[in-house]
Amino acid sequence: MDILSLIILSFALAADAFAVSLCKGFSVKELKLKHYLIVGLYFGGFQALMPAIGYILGSSFGSFVEKIDHWVTFVLLSIIGGKMIKESLEKDHCKENSNLFDFKTMIALGVATSIDALAVGVSFAFLKVNLLIALLSIGLITFIMCVLALKIGNKFGTYLKNKAEFIGGAILIILAIKILLEHLYF
Repeated sequence: MDILSLIILSFALAADAFAVSLCKGFSVKELKLKHYLIVGLYFGGFQALMPAIGYILGSSFGSFVEKIDHWVTFVLLSIIGGKMIKESLEKDHCKENSNLFDFKTMIALGVATSIDALAVGVSFAFLKVNLLIALLSIGLITFIMCVLALKIGNKFGTYLKNKAEFIGGAILIILAIKILLEHLYF
């Protein structure tokens, strides 16, 4: 996977955490430095950790699926992208606990927003991605996007929430098609 695709993938994976961060920003009257750090570190950390776990899982059974790895990657990214698009079309509002920043809430949200990154990590094993660069890119971009989303949500509300999820899902599907075409025809 080239660096541009990796950066685009990082933005797409951060879309769920961006949407949750918008809600958190909307629900807090006065943002403090601790809010930015909590949101950025939890979401960025989990978005970087989950692909590492997925990579380990993918590497352990990678030799069994080597001939169909591009299809596995295509299916995983397409399913995740489709799920994100479907969720973006649902009319849900920010949950009541959006203003909670405690350990238990943030762990649950960190895991929930990064499950898709676990599946992407599996595909990294098949694509022979430089894992360190991938994890740094995903973690850093998610951190920055979530910090910005917190501020945007606080100032402007959650207008962008569904749009971010939709765009992230569409990007994942486009990357899935690109990867499949590269393996089939190039």
